[in-house]
Amino acid sequence: MITIKALNEARVRLHNTVHVTPVLTSRTLDEQTSASVYIKSEHLQKTGSFKIRGATNCVMIAKDQGARHLVAASSGNHGQAVAFVARELGIPATIVIPENANAAKEEAIRNYGAEVVHVGTTSSERLQHAEQLVEQLNATFIPPYDDEAVMAGQGTVGLEILSQVHDPEVVIVPIGGGGLISGISTAIKHINPKIKVIGVEPENASDTLKSRKAGQRITIDRADTIADGEHQRQVEMTFPIIEEHVDEIITVSEEEIREAFIFYLSRMKQVVEPSGSVTLAALRSGKVTHHGGNVVVVASGGNLDLRAIKRFVEQKELPCSGSSFCLDV
Repeated sequence: MITIKALNEARVRLHNTVHVTPVLTSRTLDEQTSASVYIKSEHLQKTGSFKIRGATNCVMIAKDQGARHLVAASSGNHGQAVAFVARELGIPATIVIPENANAAKEEAIRNYGAEVVHVGTTSSERLQHAEQLVEQLNATFIPPYDDEAVMAGQGTVGLEILSQVHDPEVVIVPIGGGGLISGISTAIKHINPKIKVIGVEPENASDTLKSRKAGQRITIDRADTIADGEHQRQVEMTFPIIEEHVDEIITVSEEEIREAFIFYLSRMKQVVEPSGSVTLAALRSGKVTHHGGNVVVVASGGNLDLRAIKRFVEQKELPCSGSSFCLDV
């Protein structure tokens, strides 16, 4: 289990590397939800997602322990983060990504100087191949979520939320592999256990909710959802933390995710990828119980292929008038 001491140490370690991301507000959103809503904007973070926090914390520790080559398995955002930190520290990196990886995320990984290897379409396939590369290259594996140093790094988001938003009533966090919500919930529950922490998953990738109901971990290896960052599984370390600190888990439909994505783009002028939009989807759909106080929504990332933006907009059949818009990519 991660501790507040580990979170504070991570915050110091990350001080000169990551941004303290802003919280954004929207009067329209407040009116729609009858709450004071604050968007914790990790889509504006370096490398475009919160993943830089955990990756930096883990890689810095690994370097101190003598790491000479890094290997990561990722659907995109974690791979970008590891590639970025590896370049900054002068360590070669190899990133294992799915065959159907997001094109923008793959390009970013390559631009950061890492070698890219395509393997399968599932998390288990990527992790298995990454283990083989670690042996072949005598490398150090940087886990995407199931690691104390990674979770401590992600938990710095929670520390920032508590310093930026006065007396939050609810904090809503996406669940993929569980590293982000494990870190955030640990920070919040240790400092102010009265704050409600809610996790959100796509209906089509709701293994954490199913696991909670079953009382044991259940894995969905293949998930058909536009929230590609929520395909991450195998949560041996994160699941017990989620069980201890997360008050409720909510699922959202593909249409609700798409509508939240379009709200960010059209009303707030923010590009938040579908995986980062699930939290707003849960709030806007009325599934989050609150009493009109301060509600924090974590927008976890903004790495998206521009062609996907056009596809999401077209699927909504938005007219080119009024509050909607046309997009030509």
